[in-house]
Amino acid sequence: MDFNGTWKVYSEENLEEFLKVIGAPEVVVKMRKDVKPVMVIKHTGRDFTCTMKTRFCSRVNSFTIGKESEICSLDGRKLKCTVREETGKLICETNKFTSVREIQGDEMIETVTAGSVTFISRSKRA
Repeated sequence: MDFNGTWKVYSEENLEEFLKVIGAPEVVVKMRKDVKPVMVIKHTGRDFTCTMKTRFCSRVNSFTIGKESEICSLDGRKLKCTVREETGKLICETNKFTSVREIQGDEMIETVTAGSVTFISRSKRA
């Protein structure tokens, strides 16, 4: 799995519904729905640093596969998670959602499920 690099989000499905389900403030929902972020991912071995950049802010999250970490959501809330790798996919589980990130061809696809809502983000290397 090669997640290293800069990824430009070009498609997002069900973003607004997802943000509402996880309890994001209305201002974040409104701000985020018209913005396509850039993700910068650096990984060495089992250690990852993911930076999400928008014109409004940047959020940096670091984690090691298999160890509990604390990630920060767009609105600044901190969530505990453990990321695991299964068949080339990164799977992150929190008490709010489950995220599966994978490379398919030249795309990175992230599928995030919270309750009955599934958010899908598609990115290409920038």
